[in-house]
Amino acid sequence: MIWIFPALAGILIVYFATRSSRFRRFAEPVLSLMVAGGLIIAFIIWINEGGNSPNTESNPNRQQTQPALTPQDISVEGLAFTRNQPDTSYRATGTAVNKSSFNLDYFKLSVTLDDCPDNQCRTLGEDTALILARIPAGQSQSFETFFTFPNRYGVEPTAPKWSYQITEVRGRLP
Repeated sequence: MIWIFPALAGILIVYFATRSSRFRRFAEPVLSLMVAGGLIIAFIIWINEGGNSPNTESNPNRQQTQPALTPQDISVEGLAFTRNQPDTSYRATGTAVNKSSFNLDYFKLSVTLDDCPDNQCRTLGEDTALILARIPAGQSQSFETFFTFPNRYGVEPTAPKWSYQITEVRGRLP
């Protein structure tokens, strides 16, 4: 409610500044100094409040806010890649399985594309996708995402080999 007073004062100053040129000459430097002072005070308050935040290590009784899900709690089954438009983009479909006792919110899937003609592989690219999958504990859900790999060599892969891993998961208690 304290904001009403500065707002009312600002409206009055603007009103009088539009009506009187003498008031306008006086009001401009005063308002500039007041705004500068207000910004300095806001900065000082911001610095002081940031320094008073409690140290997380000093409070051992604090409960964990996020469940301890690990990438091993999530598995991806039936991951298939199909070429998309443009040619460096691939559509990936699969099923995510939540093997934990927590509800899954999302996970990150990192994929590497190798070209392996005659069993001599060269890496063409890597990409990571954020998969928003709200999967309850012990259940599965299909997903679809897209990966883009730069075509550095100008040649399409003749024997593509895909490798993937789940790099990050986030969940919550049921």
